[in-house]
Amino acid sequence: MPTIDLTGKAAVVTGSGRGLGLAYAHALAAHGASVVVNDIDEDAAEQAVKSITEAGGTAVAEVVPVGGAEAADRLVSRAVQEFGRLDVLVTNAGILRDKVLWKMTDEDFDAVITTHLRATFTCARAAAVRMREQGDGGTLVLVGSPAGQRGNFGQTNYSAAKAGIAAMARTWSMELSRASITVNAIVPVAATAMTETMPALAPYVEALRNGEPLPDFLRKGEGFGTPEDCAALVPFLASDAARGITGQCIGIGGDKVALWSHPQELRAAYADGGWTSGALADAWHTSVGAEPQTVGIPAPRIPEA
Repeated sequence: MPTIDLTGKAAVVTGSGRGLGLAYAHALAAHGASVVVNDIDEDAAEQAVKSITEAGGTAVAEVVPVGGAEAADRLVSRAVQEFGRLDVLVTNAGILRDKVLWKMTDEDFDAVITTHLRATFTCARAAAVRMREQGDGGTLVLVGSPAGQRGNFGQTNYSAAKAGIAAMARTWSMELSRASITVNAIVPVAATAMTETMPALAPYVEALRNGEPLPDFLRKGEGFGTPEDCAALVPFLASDAARGITGQCIGIGGDKVALWSHPQELRAAYADGGWTSGALADAWHTSVGAEPQTVGIPAPRIPEA
């Protein structure tokens, strides 16, 4: 089994004061990386740094809301100032403003797009500039979601942002390949503030909070677990063992890891001279539209008591 050693590497993890981000920061530090912990909550950021250093790792806090270029530059500069370089960026920061389309405000939409999509862009751009200057490659890990792969009811803003993040990972993997910078999107599934709002999962998340383990049908069948279950993917992608992996969307959760497909044409039909509206209506259900694609995140399959 390969040894994952990130000694000498420096990482920035946005939104890492708690939850998945904290798990990523701990995992990177446990494998030897020095970490800039970012959060908007100063107490959470400082507590995260304390927990990492008490576990034998190296970390500092940079408290700033991500989204704009200035915040991104601050994070990169802090890594360089403290550790001399930047090798790994994990764009984890996020918020939720869930509402159905006809109730979602401009402010709801813009806040989520800024924190998820724009912050991923500005932080990745700043990191890419620094990594290209260093000249010895690097790793961008963009955090996606099943909502960005399949859509999710009440999450116009969040689904759009996460779909955009997957598209940026594919695009940047091409643009940064000559600089030996890998870019992947990860799709974590874990007990978080978002998943505990799902009625089918809420009792299990509450039980987990009380120290009870998750059952196998969730850990294996649904690929649903703790934030720590998702964390191993990040140091792996940052390591030499993953140098050839780029442009991928990789799901992880519970006992499961999976590769998501990229959008692609499933079937095609042709009409000499092009299609008319009537011809499309006549042919749709027996040709390209014979098996429509499903949408939404499948409901968890909870065994009957």
